[in-house]
Amino acid sequence: MSGKVKSTEIRGNWKMRMGGKLGGLLLKMLGMTLRFRTVDPEGVLERITGDEAPVIYCLWHNQMLSGMLTTRRFARSNRVAVLTSASKDGAALEALADSMGYGAVRGSSSRRGMQAMMALKRAISGGQDAAITPDGPRGPRYDLQAGVVKLAQATGAPIVTLRYEHGSTWRLKTWDRLRIPKPFSTMTLILNPPLEVPRRLEEDRFEEIRAELEKRMREGIDDLISKNDDDH
Repeated sequence: MSGKVKSTEIRGNWKMRMGGKLGGLLLKMLGMTLRFRTVDPEGVLERITGDEAPVIYCLWHNQMLSGMLTTRRFARSNRVAVLTSASKDGAALEALADSMGYGAVRGSSSRRGMQAMMALKRAISGGQDAAITPDGPRGPRYDLQAGVVKLAQATGAPIVTLRYEHGSTWRLKTWDRLRIPKPFSTMTLILNPPLEVPRRLEEDRFEEIRAELEKRMREGIDDLISKNDDDH
């Protein structure tokens, strides 16, 4: 299915949307200068690109720009639905995602969470992949909220974790320490085998899976110890 994901009825001002479009243009230009490597010992890319079944891409909030730069290289012809913030600032990210070839679903754990979950379910049932930053939109950084596991449980779509290492990067002084790879640097994508979540789970087992996914995604994170520091 190649139809465009419809955004929810949340409006941001035109400055936010124009800023997002400009950001998308700059991100594309940056991507043209980067060198990409993939560490995929289990052949995950071959499996997810050769299978018609949708997947849920899962990555930390501070690596979302890296995700937009790389996922479009191997994603199938269907459109990936990206979960973005329900705040007005989310309009900028929605416009950026659209300019990069992604759809956007607006919502979070704190605002419009149920509507966003239903929209993602519809996207997946329609054959589209989904992308979630499970510590967004406000953190704490590297703390995995349970929504992504619930979505996988409800839809049967496996979770594919995306982790990035950067040869050289800027780190913004935002809550997530957003990472922007520097021009002409090397960016490496590390993939783990997809995580399947059974549809029927006891509460204890659900938490075990959530904790295992969080542990898997935290591997190799170089600023994990100081994740709750506040540089503002």
